[in-house]
Amino acid sequence: MAVTPTGKGRSYQYDSQGSFDWEEYLKENDAIPAPQSCFKQSVEPPVNEFKLHQKIEAVDPRNLTSICVATVVGMIGPRIRLRLDGSDNTNDFWRLVDSSDLHPVGYCEKTGKLLQPPLGFCKNPTLWPSFLQKTLTGAERSPENCFKKEPSNPKTNEFKIGMKLEAVDRKNPQLICPATVGAVKGEEVHVTFDGWRGAFDYWTKRDSRDLFPVGWCALSGHPLQPPGQKGTAQVKSKSREPSVSQSAHSPGNQSNASKSSSTSSSGPTSPNLPHDRSVSPLQAESPAITVTEPDTSSSTTATDKVTIYVNHNCSCGILLNPKKIEQLPNQFGPGPYQKVLREVIQSCVDCAKHEKQVYNFIQDGNGKIVITANQGNKTHTKRLPPIDKVSDVWRFLEKSLEELGCCENLFASQPLHGFCAQCNREKKTEPLETEEYENRTSINRALKRRWSTDSLENQSQKAAAAQQKIRRYSAYDSAEASSTTDSRPPRKLSADPNDWTIDDVVQYISEVDSSLATHSEAFRKHEIDGGAFMLLNSDMMMKYLGLKLGPVLKLSNIIEKLKGKKSSH
Repeated sequence: MAVTPTGKGRSYQYDSQGSFDWEEYLKENDAIPAPQSCFKQSVEPPVNEFKLHQKIEAVDPRNLTSICVATVVGMIGPRIRLRLDGSDNTNDFWRLVDSSDLHPVGYCEKTGKLLQPPLGFCKNPTLWPSFLQKTLTGAERSPENCFKKEPSNPKTNEFKIGMKLEAVDRKNPQLICPATVGAVKGEEVHVTFDGWRGAFDYWTKRDSRDLFPVGWCALSGHPLQPPGQKGTAQVKSKSREPSVSQSAHSPGNQSNASKSSSTSSSGPTSPNLPHDRSVSPLQAESPAITVTEPDTSSSTTATDKVTIYVNHNCSCGILLNPKKIEQLPNQFGPGPYQKVLREVIQSCVDCAKHEKQVYNFIQDGNGKIVITANQGNKTHTKRLPPIDKVSDVWRFLEKSLEELGCCENLFASQPLHGFCAQCNREKKTEPLETEEYENRTSINRALKRRWSTDSLENQSQKAAAAQQKIRRYSAYDSAEASSTTDSRPPRKLSADPNDWTIDDVVQYISEVDSSLATHSEAFRKHEIDGGAFMLLNSDMMMKYLGLKLGPVLKLSNIIEKLKGKKSSH
C-alpha cells in the first residue's frame, strides 16, 4: 500500500508492503501490549479536520517560547505536517491534531502574545511585520473545530519492560512503527524498534505524544510500518525506504556490512542509561550499527576515517555541563568522518545544561548528518551543513566550538598532555560547579535591585564618578570609538575584578576582544562596574543590556574565566 501525503515542497512517500497482524505478532513473541492508561492519547483517535495549505499558529519546535504562523503541508491520519511561514521545508515537523502546540490564527492577539518569526527567518527581520501581513492576507485559516483538546497526562508510569506499543520513528517522524519497552527509569521509557538495531531507539518521557497503544494506527487510519529484520542482508526493504525527494533515511537503510551471525529478533535491545546516550565510543567493529543518514554507512578508505580526541581539561564554556563532559570517552573513532562528527556534535547537545540552547547554536543546513535534541516530550531534529570531506569536519568543528564558547582544543585531532595553552587550565583541574547556574534567580534579584528606583541615589553618585572617569580617559574612549590606536598605555587594572570601575570593565572587555568595544555604551548606560559585571549572566545581558547572542556568549566566557582566575588566587 503506497501512502503519499501531499503538499507544497517535498512529499513523504513510502510503501507498506504485506500485512501486519498485531494479534498474531503478540502470540508469536509471547508479548503483551502496554495498556491504554500508559499513554497520553485519547481512547478514540481525534478526527483530522484540517485541510492542506490552511494557516494556523504553532509553537516553533526549535524555540519553544515562540509561536509562529504555520501552513499545513501534509497529513497522515490524525497527524499533520507543518511548515513555519518564513522557513523552508528542512524544518517541517509533525503534530497530532489534538496537540496543545496548535492554535487558530488570532490566538496570540487574543492572549496578548506576539507572533514571532521562526528561528532562521529567511528574510531581513525588519521585514517580518510586512511579511506577516502579506502571508495572512487572503489565506485560508483553519477553523476552531480543527483544534482538539489535548488528552490528560497518565497518572503514573505503568510501562513495564517487554510491553509492546506503536511509536514515532524520530529520525523519520512521518513513520510509526511497532516497538518494545526496552527499559524504564523513573519517568522515562526506552523505546526500541522491533527488528532494527539500536540506532533508532530513544529515551522519552512516559507521557510523550510520540507513543501510542497497540492498534492505534489501525483505529486512526495511520499506516503502521512492519518490523524490520535484525542482522539480515534483506533489511533494505521498501517498507521503510523513503523516496528520493526525502533525504532522511530510515532504519531500512543500513550498511551492506550488516550481514552478521546474529539471529533475527524483535525483542528489545540493551539500552544505555538515559544520560549516557550518544556519548559512548564509536564501535567500529559493529558495522551494523551505522549512522542513520545517507551515504555515511558505505565502505570508507583509511583516508576517509578520522579520530576526534576529547581533551577533558579544556574549558567547555558556560553552555555545556562540565560534569557530563568529564564522562565522555577519550576519543571518538577512528571511523567514517561523517559518523564520527555526528557523534561529537550529538554529544555536545547531550552534555548541554539545556539541550535546546546548545541545539539552537549548532549551524543547520541541508547535509546528510542529523542531530537531535529533547525538550520536554518533544524531540527536535536538525540537519548539519554538507560535510563532503575530512577537512570539512575540522572546519565545522572549529566553528561549532567557537559558537558554543568552548576551548578550540576541547575536541581536537591530537590528545593534549599536561595543560592547554589556549584556555590555560591545568591538568586535573576540578570542573566548574553548576551551583552558580542553578542559583541565578537570586543573582537576578540582586541585579534588579541594583537597577531599581530604590538605588537611584546610589546610581547618581556612581554616574558622577563615571562622568569623571569618562573625562579622565576621554582620549582612550575616543580612540576606541574611532578604531584608531591610542599612544597612551591602558590603565593597569586591579587583580580583583570586583574592584573595577565602569571604565575598567569597558577597558578590559575591549582589550580581550576588540569587537566588544562597540557595546561599551550599554555598560556605561547601566553602570556596570566590576561587581555588577561579575554577577551578569546570559539572560541578564540579553534582557537588560539588549545584547545579542554572539556578544553575550563571548562576555559570558570572559566572566567565567575571570571567576576561575579569582578562585585560583
